[in-house]
This record gives sequence, C-alpha cells and structure tokens, in this order.
Amino acid sequence: MTAGAIEFWYEFASTYSYPACMRISRLAEEAGVVIHWRPFLLGPLFHEQQGLNDSPFNVVPVKGEYMWRDLARICDQEGLPLNHPSQFPRNSLLAARVAIAGLDEGWTPSFSRAVYEANFVADQDISDPEVLAPLVAEAGGAPHAALAAAQSDAVKARLKDHVAQARERGVFGAPSFITADGELFWGNDRLEQALTWAVNHTTLEEFA
Repeated sequence: MTAGAIEFWYEFASTYSYPACMRISRLAEEAGVVIHWRPFLLGPLFHEQQGLNDSPFNVVPVKGEYMWRDLARICDQEGLPLNHPSQFPRNSLLAARVAIAGLDEGWTPSFSRAVYEANFVADQDISDPEVLAPLVAEAGGAPHAALAAAQSDAVKARLKDHVAQARERGVFGAPSFITADGELFWGNDRLEQALTWAVNHTTLEEFA
C-alpha cells in the first residue's frame, strides 16, 4: 500500500542530483511513496530565470569550490564514490532523451543511476551514444531502440514538455521534489522532508 507520491525532477549534469538519485528509490520504498521520475534540462530555466548560460557553480568560483567539497562530504557519508568530472557541466541532452524513452518501459530509474555513475564516478562523456548504449542494456532496455527513440519527435516533445512542466511548477534547480498537493522541495537535503510531507499530506490527486 502506498502512502503518497512525489515527482522527482533531476538533471544529469546536476551534482546534487547524483546522491539524490542514488538514495531516492530506497527511501521512497521505505516510506511507501511512489516516485514519478522526471528527467529534464535545467539549462533553459537557468537562462530564463537567472540569465545564466553556465552552471552557477562555474559563474561564482568560490561557490563552486564549496559545492565540490560539500558534495564530497555527502557522498562520503552515503558511501558513494565521487570523482570530479574533467568537464563540468556535461551536455546532458541525449541522456535525458534516452531516460525519457525508457519511462514507459520501466528501466529509467536504473539507467539514471548508471548515468550519474558514468558522469561523477567514471568521468565518461554522457553525451556519447557509445557511453550510453551499455548503460541502457544494463538497465534492461534495448540500446539501439532506445537511442533511435531518443531522436524521435515524440521523445523530443516529451522532454520539452518536462521542461515546461518544471517551469509551471516553479522548479528553479535540481534535484527538486514535488508532492501531489503541489508542495515543492529543492535539494538533496530536502528529500527526506519531501517524503514525509507526501506521507502526511496524501490526497486523491493523480499526477498528470
């Protein structure tokens, strides 16, 4: 029996989305909360909302230095490996489209975790189809079909719709969690709070 539901909005180039993605399935299962996975692109929102064409962690170097140290502490606490990527942020467009392609087949969660490990542990280029193909296979999908679907108008439109939904819901960063009653929680450190809220504020609403 489920006690609630949350939308999980995440961006593959987002540093703090890495630990959130690796933790959310276990914590949601323990809480009895259903996850609606929402891969999206944060770049368009950064540009529209803040006039940025780069990560704010690059724009403000002292903030970036703190972020990497903070992320290292978080990953150490969670037992997660972390290697500073040689390129940050990486182009996440293709990975997001592939994740979209897997939503209806159910392999998006496993694929998403593998993409974060490729980016923030193995330092691989997640915009490269040759990097993503084996990750799809390991997650239970068909690599050729998934990569082909990622180039389809339907998947491209669905990703654009995710960005539009994020904008409409007031998302401004990743990871973000939104409960069925519309409550927004931002940041890996708000995951537990979001799950508790979802349990305590269960409604009959269904996410679109």
